[in-house]
Amino acid sequence: MRVYVPLTLSGLTEAHKTGELGSGPLVAYAVTPALREWYDSEDVEELEYAALGQAALASLRLLDADRAAPRRRVVVAVDVADRIVEADGDHDAADPGEVRVTGRVALAKAAAVHVDADGAEAAVEAAAEALAAADGGDGGARSVVDGAEDHELLWFAPQEIPHLVGS
Repeated sequence: MRVYVPLTLSGLTEAHKTGELGSGPLVAYAVTPALREWYDSEDVEELEYAALGQAALASLRLLDADRAAPRRRVVVAVDVADRIVEADGDHDAADPGEVRVTGRVALAKAAAVHVDADGAEAAVEAAAEALAAADGGDGGARSVVDGAEDHELLWFAPQEIPHLVGS
């Protein structure tokens, strides 16, 4: 199963050093039955893009929690065994693509890394700062958070990770 693991550049640096995204449980996003129902599409590419978008929002939450991390969202697309992925069966969940990866996830299993361009940093910083207010129902703050989505995440091959983390 392809899962999308939200990180920060600091988290990607740590994963590069250790060789793994973690030993579980990790929160990730995937094409789940609940996501299919929520997104109302059978197009696999559209569904994967929706899961990637949810992971990008989760990366923004990680940035809000880690003020020292560079202000760029990071999502690692990784293929893992189905048996280590647990999805919430609640089709009314707030994050219908959210899953838990319960086993060890080697960075070598990464299919791709998605990262904001340098030019997105100001929008991502503003979105991270507005996140709490947006969660509280502030429409203006929601617009700021949505503004980060105007910046498409760039695609990088796993071999480019050393370049991304500066090693």
